[in-house]
Amino acid sequence: VQLQASGGGLVQAGDSLRLSCVVSGRTFSNYEMGWHRQAPGKEREFVASIRESSLFAQYADSVKGRFTIFRDNAKNTVYLRMNSLKPEDTAVYYCADRVASEWNDWGQGTEVTVSS
Repeated sequence: VQLQASGGGLVQAGDSLRLSCVVSGRTFSNYEMGWHRQAPGKEREFVASIRESSLFAQYADSVKGRFTIFRDNAKNTVYLRMNSLKPEDTAVYYCADRVASEWNDWGQGTEVTVSS
């Protein structure tokens, strides 16, 4: 299984970004997908997740109302739309799939830097 994340970059506070994660090597539509992030000097934390059918999504309180997770099963891709970015959103963002209630396979991460 390979998860390839992209879309990060350097932006200013208030800007938007869209992250993408393409999954290969498994039947993408069978798995819940999620985004996590790790800021410098901090532990990795959950950001958002979306069920296989896209009918249910969850968000960390810190991103609710600003971030949207969505998926295109035909493209084996999960996205994270990030609006109203804040400096505290600066982190490396990782996509992952959930297998048997555990986040199992991880992408390589894409770096997001938000300047004030």
